[in-house]
Order: sequence, then C-alpha cells, then structure tokens
Amino acid sequence: MNSKVIEVLQKVFDPELPVNIYDLGLIYDIEIDMDNNVHIKMTLTSPACPVAGTLPPQVEERVKEIEGVRSAKVELIWEPPWTQDRMSEVAKLALNLEGDSEPESDYYQVGHKNY
Repeated sequence: MNSKVIEVLQKVFDPELPVNIYDLGLIYDIEIDMDNNVHIKMTLTSPACPVAGTLPPQVEERVKEIEGVRSAKVELIWEPPWTQDRMSEVAKLALNLEGDSEPESDYYQVGHKNY
C-alpha cells in the first residue's frame, strides 16, 4: 500500500513549481495502519505558502481515491523546517539547483522568492 500512496503523491504538484510534492521533499512521513487508514505528515516550502489551506486537503482526497484506503489524514507540520536538502535529485535538476552552491540560510524558499 505504501508504494501506491507514494505513486499518488508523485502526481500531486506544487502549484508554483514544476515538481511533485514527494520529490520536492514535502512529505515527512507516511503511516498506514492495519485497516489501511493513511496518516501523512507533510510540510510546505514556507509557512506563508498560499496553498497552505488547499494543498493538504487535496492530498487527502487523492490518497482516499486509492483502492483499499479506508481513510486519509494529512497533518501539516513545520518542524523541522523544509530546506532544499530534502529535495530529490530529480527535483533539483528540474529546478536547476544542482551544483556546489549552497543557500546561505536554512530557510531558502524555492518558489516563494524569500531567498
């Protein structure tokens, strides 16, 4: 079931970036109990993200559509803060972030121009 959830998460895109939320590193944890209730801990690139109220419910709805899933709950968390280090190599390539340059702050905000 975990692989099905990941597959669905890889089809949900951050509305400001051409990268899915899983490869962007927004998913911190996926728990699935024996009754196929799914609990996802996720974050956003910034607490001021304009989709903070709409993206988590969208993720819940998409996960609920998976055959066999009884329920889905997304918990929005802010600790630890998201950084570009959480991104997959695929995401970094898509955003031209590969290379040796490091952001000066752990709060580098891709897509929100707070860098």
